[in-house]
Amino acid sequence: MNWAVRRLLVAPALIGLTALIWITLPLWLIVAAALSPLVAKVLPGKWRALRVGWVAILYLTCESLLLVVLFGLWLASGFGWRIRSPYFAGIHYDLVEGLLVVFFREARRVLRLQVHTDGPAPDQHPDKPILVCCRHAGPGDSFTLMYALMHWYGREPRVVLKDTLAWDPVIDVLLRRIPARFISANPGQGEDLESQIAELASHLDSNDAFVIFPEGGNFTPQRRERAIARLRKLGLERMAQRAEQMIHVLAPRPGGFLAALDAAPDADVVMVAHTGLDHLLSVGDVWREVPLDKRIIMRWWEVPREEIPADREERIEWLFEWWATIDAWIAENRPEDLSSSRS
Repeated sequence: MNWAVRRLLVAPALIGLTALIWITLPLWLIVAAALSPLVAKVLPGKWRALRVGWVAILYLTCESLLLVVLFGLWLASGFGWRIRSPYFAGIHYDLVEGLLVVFFREARRVLRLQVHTDGPAPDQHPDKPILVCCRHAGPGDSFTLMYALMHWYGREPRVVLKDTLAWDPVIDVLLRRIPARFISANPGQGEDLESQIAELASHLDSNDAFVIFPEGGNFTPQRRERAIARLRKLGLERMAQRAEQMIHVLAPRPGGFLAALDAAPDADVVMVAHTGLDHLLSVGDVWREVPLDKRIIMRWWEVPREEIPADREERIEWLFEWWATIDAWIAENRPEDLSSSRS
């Protein structure tokens, strides 16, 4: 039923909303011009509404155009008969990269963001697949990671993401045509998520990047407390104590990541941390900060396969040690405000 609602109601409604916005855009411009003196007095030099509005219009426009293209590809593939073939998969990866390039560059300009990378890039061994293990916090971190992997490093991501993201029509359609898995952060009884993740991580090509967020959700102080309580409920007191020592990250849930390690024995691991927007925990936080004037720093650590323990318990210990390293790095690289350096 959810599938039918998303495809037959949400997707057409998004296209219709986008068309309505563009048809009535002259009216909105007149209203904006009339109100601009008042806006300038209340928010001098910020233009929050215009910046956020333009990013939203751009996003809706990109999504609507892409939905039309995706429908055309479905027809061209024989009404979906060959839609998951290597040829059409390559087209879909190109579409994802193109969407990210257009949207990310414009959002970075309008919201006044800089992105800086540190550490060995994940293209040191372009003929070898990688498992990318990333912290999860702040708005748009997964988009930034996908943009970097595809546009900068030429990787084709296979991503594990929350099932709630499937309500975005483009994400829903695109990621069901290329290797990806929608999973629940709190699976029901009988759901074998580790097997699904292992299947996705199997048979990686040399330019593939399997991407997983072991925390299971964006960091918030409340989720951190719940993650610690969950460890204690499971009788993992030692892990709970270690999680309490990590202030800026959630305790990782190792099951899915360990399943991927077993399914991709030839892949190296890349740990990713980032900071810059992680203090923005709500829509209100984002609104108050626009334009953001921040530098996003992404830190990459490449871990050769031979450095990863073979025993499961040792791997869990190894993952928690890496998460402690990421937590310490975040503490040393707090968000840098660039507004003072701009006119």
